[in-house]
Amino acid sequence: MPADAPTVLATSGGLREGDRTRYAWGPLVHHAVGLSGVTGRAPRLVHVGTAGGDQRAFAAELTDASRVAGFSLQHLSLLPMPSHEDVRGLLLGADVVWVGGGSVAGLLALWRLHDLGPALEEAWRAGVVLAGVSAGSLCWHVGGPTDSFGPDLRLVTDGLALLPYGNGVHYDSEAQRRPLVQRSVAAGDLPLTYCTDDGVGLHYRGTDLVEVVSERRGAAGWRVGREENGAVPRAVEERLEPRLLPGA
Repeated sequence: MPADAPTVLATSGGLREGDRTRYAWGPLVHHAVGLSGVTGRAPRLVHVGTAGGDQRAFAAELTDASRVAGFSLQHLSLLPMPSHEDVRGLLLGADVVWVGGGSVAGLLALWRLHDLGPALEEAWRAGVVLAGVSAGSLCWHVGGPTDSFGPDLRLVTDGLALLPYGNGVHYDSEAQRRPLVQRSVAAGDLPLTYCTDDGVGLHYRGTDLVEVVSERRGAAGWRVGREENGAVPRAVEERLEPRLLPGA
């Protein structure tokens, strides 16, 4: 049963330490599953590890986490070659596509090489929930700050742009991100931009932000817009108070 509208959950979270496994899926991932509307069977997740280099050891840890959560998990790897012959069918058959963190610049380059963008957009329009953390949040937007090129953050602006906004991740935990978002919005290098503290997710229905949710107390979402009333445009930041998810 697909979501009843194109849905994205763009986050700076989703994993936590497990009790019997190294990792456990956190409340944000369970929320993404809930948004898919699946009932009566194990939710089908597809994990896309492109940004982290398709690490097999990490994929195995997520398989363990999914077993404990009761999810049916498949991995889509692109290195050294696509792991599935019918990538489009794999994505359309998922309830949730979860994209992991790492290099968003590398992710976008490989996705273009393998023409993954149109398949992901088709899945999104068909009601598959697109979700992810960090690079897996930025990718759905126009772009935002990234450390893909080194420790001094730079912008990427060639995201899939399913959502016509900029995006900032790890907004409260990495010192360069907030000022770069604000400079970029003020300069017009990023459009209206939505950001997440660690543990926070942005729920979009279609291209509208409909809710901010959190698996971490005290964290927030942020809206950063451009104000042109004065001689020099400036960024205006608004805190978006999230709903705390069950299990947080």
